[in-house]
Amino acid sequence: MDRRIALKNTALLVGVTLGGGTLASLMQSCQNQKRMDWQPQFFNEEQAAQISEITEMILPRTETPGAKDLKVDMFVDLMFAKTLSPEDKEHVMKGFERFVEICQERFGHPFTELDAEQRKEVLQQVGEETNTFNPSIWGSPLGVQEPLDFYRRVKQFTLIGYFTSEEIGKNHLRYDPIPGEFKGCIPYKGENSWTL
Repeated sequence: MDRRIALKNTALLVGVTLGGGTLASLMQSCQNQKRMDWQPQFFNEEQAAQISEITEMILPRTETPGAKDLKVDMFVDLMFAKTLSPEDKEHVMKGFERFVEICQERFGHPFTELDAEQRKEVLQQVGEETNTFNPSIWGSPLGVQEPLDFYRRVKQFTLIGYFTSEEIGKNHLRYDPIPGEFKGCIPYKGENSWTL
């Protein structure tokens, strides 16, 4: 299975509690901001540089734009700043500190100074150490969801930001701004998924 298709399906399963309009406005505010003028709202500049590289590792540029091309890293920072409770923010920062420790323990350098293979190893270890989403039935999670760790949140917000961006929605997914009649049962012929 293609990696982007797998990520897209994961993003759709993740779901969010924010409305589509809120996500669109947050993403649009990032798209309009010039990278040179960007002042992170949640992370400091050094931390934000590491977040940028993590998002690009999750969704690198291929035949489609990468995460940094679409300023998804700016969206991730904004999501951390605007959507998390104080307790979740504290939990995330503890996870970020552990992420920094792993980089230092394994390679003696911050994430931004590691090569692609070293970055992959760090993210794999962080991914193994972090919690995951509870399984769900019909969109309702089973059991009580523990607060999500730093890396799981970054992945979640990266996928949301990427697939709700105008570039991906209009140019890489199917997009119909004025839909016609509803057809509930039509054959699937392998077309792209509909944009959110």
